[in-house]
Amino acid sequence: MDRNVIFPRSLRYLLAVAEYGSFTRAAETLYVSQPTLSQQIKHLEEALGVQLLDRSGRTVRLTDAGEIYLHHARRALGELDAGTRAINDVQDLSRGSLRLGWTPITDYLACTLLAKFNSLYPGIILSTFEMPQDDIETAVMEDRIDVGIVFSGPLLSAEGVSSELDMNLLFKEALCLAVGSAHPRSDQKEPMSVQEFGQESLVLLNNDFALRRHIDRYCLEHGIAPHITMETDSLSVIIEMIRVGPLATVLPTTIIRTQSGLHSIPLSPAMPHKAITVISSKHGYKSPACLAFTALASEWSVHRLVDAYSRNEALSPGNGGYYQGDSVSSG
Repeated sequence: MDRNVIFPRSLRYLLAVAEYGSFTRAAETLYVSQPTLSQQIKHLEEALGVQLLDRSGRTVRLTDAGEIYLHHARRALGELDAGTRAINDVQDLSRGSLRLGWTPITDYLACTLLAKFNSLYPGIILSTFEMPQDDIETAVMEDRIDVGIVFSGPLLSAEGVSSELDMNLLFKEALCLAVGSAHPRSDQKEPMSVQEFGQESLVLLNNDFALRRHIDRYCLEHGIAPHITMETDSLSVIIEMIRVGPLATVLPTTIIRTQSGLHSIPLSPAMPHKAITVISSKHGYKSPACLAFTALASEWSVHRLVDAYSRNEALSPGNGGYYQGDSVSSG
């Protein structure tokens, strides 16, 4: 039989049996008969001259040889999937796919970028995944996503990480305290001191996320212990909590401006700006869609900076504006 036909099929059958621990459940999931599935795996074992599955118990499990083989099989199937994507991603971008990872913060900041990409390349299927920054970096390096949008930070310069990633700095974002109309300081215009900030009841992202670690470093550097009332992994929950109650949080000023019912209060000293960065694999395959997205992101960041200046928001650090030089491409 044609090896190019039986090889992927038998591997997928083996993966399914290993996952479900049952020939019956694996066959049902794959929509094939159990005898067909069993025969394909038996042929694979005969070709290798080794038993891959232990069928003696109530649950089918991998043998030691099966564990080793399946590890390499998964890598092989990953390469086959990458090859399939490469074939489908035609150069004119009339079809293809792009897998994007972003954080709860960067998805709010970059939705207009995705809308622009979709309008230019409607044939590209865009799949987005929300996750912590360190998970995004790992997913890019393991080819589980094509590109990520993250907060720049220490993780990106960690040993063994920066050498694996292309980083494209888009813009820098100021961070302020965000409160709702029910907060007693909602009308405050003057900066809030660090000591006052330490007395605020805060709702924050949990410490899996880069923004939270950034806030924690700020508090540590200024010798205060933040009063954290609630932690979550959802930015939508945070926004709703401060919109309807007396809690506060720390957010990029762009998000505060675009959410009705939220008010910004600058901190003194100011919390350091955060850079929004597009990352992709430095050594892996980059699809035409990935290259087009990275190029569009750089163009979009320039227009974003120009728009900020046109609204006269770029010259005052107190209102969270952008600064000349914040938008940089570093391929």
